[in-house]
Amino acid sequence: MTTEATLTSTSASPTARQVWTRARGIALALVVLLAGAVAIAVIRSDARHGELDPRSADPGGSRAIAELLADRGVDTRVVTTLDAAAAAAGPDTTLLVAVPDLLTPSQQTRLRAAFAASHGRTVLVASGSASIERLAPGVTADPATSLDSTLAPDCALPAARRAGTADTGGVRYSTTHLGADTCYPSERLATLLRIPDAKGNGDTIALGAPDILLNDRLDEQGNASLALQLLGSRPHLVWYLPSLSDTSATSPDDERSFFDLLPSGWLWGTLQLFIAAALAALWRARRLGPLVPEKLPVAIRASETAEGRARLYRKTDARDRAATALRSTTRTRLAPLTGVPVTQAHTPEALLPALSAHFHGDGQDLHALLFGPPPSDDAALIALADRLDALEREVRRP
Repeated sequence: MTTEATLTSTSASPTARQVWTRARGIALALVVLLAGAVAIAVIRSDARHGELDPRSADPGGSRAIAELLADRGVDTRVVTTLDAAAAAAGPDTTLLVAVPDLLTPSQQTRLRAAFAASHGRTVLVASGSASIERLAPGVTADPATSLDSTLAPDCALPAARRAGTADTGGVRYSTTHLGADTCYPSERLATLLRIPDAKGNGDTIALGAPDILLNDRLDEQGNASLALQLLGSRPHLVWYLPSLSDTSATSPDDERSFFDLLPSGWLWGTLQLFIAAALAALWRARRLGPLVPEKLPVAIRASETAEGRARLYRKTDARDRAATALRSTTRTRLAPLTGVPVTQAHTPEALLPALSAHFHGDGQDLHALLFGPPPSDDAALIALADRLDALEREVRRP
């Protein structure tokens, strides 16, 4: 600890190789997770291509029902903007909203005003709590979805009775409208809800699941019959596929923070993880108690202890602590040699006069050496250590 070579050789700073050795396991795990996420995203993007699109022949598309409607004289028009959907609403038109939850609150309000005044039919597909209360006031979506996908109609709606069982299980609805048709119930909550327009012949239908519209599910149960009756009651069908490129989605009133975009389940799950981590920390925390002396299993040389402490001081740039330790140890060793009690070794008024009487050196400033300020850099610290060693040797000289 008295030479620059010693401080350099005992540095505990890790090398680049050591850092890579420690971090390569974590880096490999992150690469694997990233590759898995990309693969899942690619697979899911292919599987969901054209979902609920009447132009798509994919299993998740809806081209089959569009072709069946065309055979019955119903023309299907696809729109991707709110302005086009609102302009197309009319008494002879069925407006189908494919994914209502993608609409912003302001879009939902505008769309509701458009089709409420049209007296036509509006079909909301799997509209959840994020949209159903604005698009169909008086209707509430239950947080828990249906456990069964295939359900019986159990209502007086002619279209449902003719279709029979269908795959409507999904979002479940409750309503305050007395004249509403509640069909395909799951645990007493409807998965198909029809709310008639009090001022005309129009109505709003909330469909709990999109299954009856999908190509790969259309030929099952009474799906085709139910879909044809719900969408074929009017000669025109406007199929609204909300798009992120729609300029009406950018409204200052719809700006939401990052936490608003997270589902509530993620927030509650994160809170539970924090609570679990806190409980685990309390369980595994070290209980501090009185110090218990313990014999070391092996003898440790004093030089190793000094080197270890020197490494810690150098790693944290604690030159002040190192200088204090050097000066305190030197004063403790010099006090008995000058006849000063060890208890007064750190008092300048007691140590310095006695030390001057025994000192035969070149008149260096003892006060600055033994009680001065900390060194400003490593070179000054090394010089301080050398001067303290020289002082102690001079005092010990007979």
